Amino acid sequence: MTVLLQVKDLKTQFATERGLVKAVDGVSYHINEGEIVGLVGESGCGKSVSQLSLLQLIPSPPGKIVGGKVLFEDRDLLQFEANGPEMRSVRGGKISMIFQEPMTSLNPAMTVARQLTEVMQLHLGMDNQAARQRSIELLNLVGIPDSERRVDDYPHQFSGGMRQRVMVAMAVSCNPRLIIADEPTTALDATIQAQLLELMKDIVVRFQTAMVLVTHNLGIVARYAQRINVMYAGRIVESGTVKEIWDNPLHPYTISLLQCVPKLGRKLVPIEGLPPHLINMPPTCPFLPRCRYKDKKCLEEPWCELEHVEGQHYVGCHVDTRGVESRLLPGGITGTAQERLEVDGVRKKKSLPDDIVLDVRDLRMYFPVTRGLLRRKVADVKAVDNVSFKIKKGETFGLVGESGCGKTTVGRCTQRLYRSTGGQILFEGRDIAPLSGRKLKRLRRKMSVIFQDPYGSLNPRMNAGSIVGEPLRVHRLVSGN
Repeated sequence: MTVLLQVKDLKTQFATERGLVKAVDGVSYHINEGEIVGLVGESGCGKSVSQLSLLQLIPSPPGKIVGGKVLFEDRDLLQFEANGPEMRSVRGGKISMIFQEPMTSLNPAMTVARQLTEVMQLHLGMDNQAARQRSIELLNLVGIPDSERRVDDYPHQFSGGMRQRVMVAMAVSCNPRLIIADEPTTALDATIQAQLLELMKDIVVRFQTAMVLVTHNLGIVARYAQRINVMYAGRIVESGTVKEIWDNPLHPYTISLLQCVPKLGRKLVPIEGLPPHLINMPPTCPFLPRCRYKDKKCLEEPWCELEHVEGQHYVGCHVDTRGVESRLLPGGITGTAQERLEVDGVRKKKSLPDDIVLDVRDLRMYFPVTRGLLRRKVADVKAVDNVSFKIKKGETFGLVGESGCGKTTVGRCTQRLYRSTGGQILFEGRDIAPLSGRKLKRLRRKMSVIFQDPYGSLNPRMNAGSIVGEPLRVHRLVSGN
């Protein structure tokens, strides 16, 4: 295979008041033409920063690329000026990026047509009419219905899944040789996620392009990638083909990630502790405090460099985990799935009390559709229609379905963020529908919600301490400032 991109000893650092953050610390890998490569690891391990560094999109200051080479088409991209004409011709034209959050990546003041045509006019020299026609074709390609009309809509008029499809259309608009997909399915439900990933796989084949799939989900890369690079604390700790990594993981961190892959009938084994802070890193392995397989050598030796095992498999670890019998990988389930579920069911019956905390009865939530200058009601959107369920004390209740099926609306109704059209919502035996004022405020001390989009839920003008402390002060759980 022909190597398309070669990254050698890439280093990116951020200067902070507390010290120097080594976000990417000597990363090396390659990507072949027409290949999908997965880059996997927890949040904060350096995945996104490493990819932004390729395109010199690191904010400076405080960020700075301090070393390494990025060889693309026999040219070192790091030798170009960050905002120079050579680098701008590469960004979007030859290397494109699908960002994690489309709503913050798409310009809310510009129509989708304007944002798509802008890229093609810049890199392909198309006139406005030709670029507009190609934009419509691309929206059809990524599965957006009625694209001739929707191309003139603004980003906020699209659902989350459709906005991500617009990002995919923009990424392939100039027939790039490499696409970087940075957590492209994080906020999408399972069905839309599967559709988008299949679409991206088809686009790689159709446009004969390569792709870097950045994600924390090993299950996704196992299905769509040919090779996997596992990242931790700014470095690649294991690399190999999907089969080599999935069937024979050797680094303790990779083993731990595989144990976190959900599978029916198998108990998840979480990785204890948190990723290390990348300021003043110790000379020993940064995974050491969380590692279940560490030995005395790990306490004395510096962090290992990648060493060849066999085939395309490389690992950086002192410990030989091949003889470890206790690890539970995705296929290693003790007992059958049915036996496991039956045992869990017995435990639940014994441990959970019969106290009903939340009792939802025939819940209905209709939104009126109005028309005309006088906003005359012409119909109702039945977002929730006769939904009933009960939740016991100590129980975890799952509400599952596709986007638009009414899950969030049910949650907002139970929190009294919406006033329901009909039905009853009994919390601890009390109907909360008629509550208002101080009574509603006291109720919300007992009920809380974690919203889907933290970027739209957290106040950007407040620091983290103020955001967390505000409800404590509102409900008088603390005193003072």
